[in-house]
Amino acid sequence: MKEINVPLEKETYSIRIERGLLDRCGALVSNVTAARHIAVISDAQVDALYGQRLENTLTAAGIHVVRLVFPQGEKSKCVDRLVQLYEQLAAAEITRDDCIITLGGGVSGDLGGFAAATFLRGIPFIQIPTTVIAQVDSSVGGKVAIDLRSGKNLVGSFYQPSAVWIDPDLLQTLPQAFIRDGMGEVIKYGYIRDIRLVERLEAWNETTLSSHWEEIIAACCTIKAAVVAADTRDTGERQILNFGHTIGHAVEGFYGFGTYTHGQGVAIGMSRLTARTEAAGMTEAGVTKRLRRLLQRYGLPIDVPASAEELLPFIKHDKKRRGQMITLVVVPRPGTCRLVPIALSEAAQYIGK
Repeated sequence: MKEINVPLEKETYSIRIERGLLDRCGALVSNVTAARHIAVISDAQVDALYGQRLENTLTAAGIHVVRLVFPQGEKSKCVDRLVQLYEQLAAAEITRDDCIITLGGGVSGDLGGFAAATFLRGIPFIQIPTTVIAQVDSSVGGKVAIDLRSGKNLVGSFYQPSAVWIDPDLLQTLPQAFIRDGMGEVIKYGYIRDIRLVERLEAWNETTLSSHWEEIIAACCTIKAAVVAADTRDTGERQILNFGHTIGHAVEGFYGFGTYTHGQGVAIGMSRLTARTEAAGMTEAGVTKRLRRLLQRYGLPIDVPASAEELLPFIKHDKKRRGQMITLVVVPRPGTCRLVPIALSEAAQYIGK
């Protein structure tokens, strides 16, 4: 078992990483909340796999459980689905003394977390992530949001969970495509801050990966916890977590959400940006080749046909934009990074093609 503290003064919470944790949630919940009524929010596929198991352990601890289930996929991260959740929470008579658990991947965490942040002006919630991308990244840090047609995560809030409970055993049911999706974020963490993680990923492969999940998750969560504690509102250092995301979100939007997963978009974004910064002398020679080799090792794409001109309209709607400026995350060498603010008018030269 590994426990990582996220020190945020009044909002401090812990990330617990432990195999078999799902079936122990009932015994742990009283350490986090006094609630006797909990709404579990998850998508249909995750609920079918784990919903009853979670309900069983919570019920055994004397907690009344209502399971709120939505259709799987990014398309559920929308205003209509959010309103449906509000109505379901109201019908279930959830109050401020109760609690929400988000069980699933990034969509469950974002959608359920935003519902928790806004229903009755805030209900405590616990994250139980079930995908690689959620366990290593999105469940930590308190960013919750829904999408608009014009872009990803454009309506959201900063709302920290009361706890994050991570059971690596839940990754055993993931299709390979979802494992690869999460590896985009894992590789990102190595490249911005952990050269040792990069070297280990280069030594491992898709066959041996499963025996190292606890180590990988702990490495990523340790980095994110430290960064979030230093910059909870994403105005400074926390922006380093966006390496590859500006271009990546544009790729997702241009091709229609669902064509490329988030992790694939991030991989393409890291690859494209690093190629441009290496050509400009901002990144050491050979870094792009090394990065692309690692991305391809874990089945991730390194480019798409879309041109800079085609992607630029989506970048203009990126939530990280500040007026006519946007901040890029540049990796001079693996394990290090720096923030480079640029004018939006210069963005095309960093997108490539």
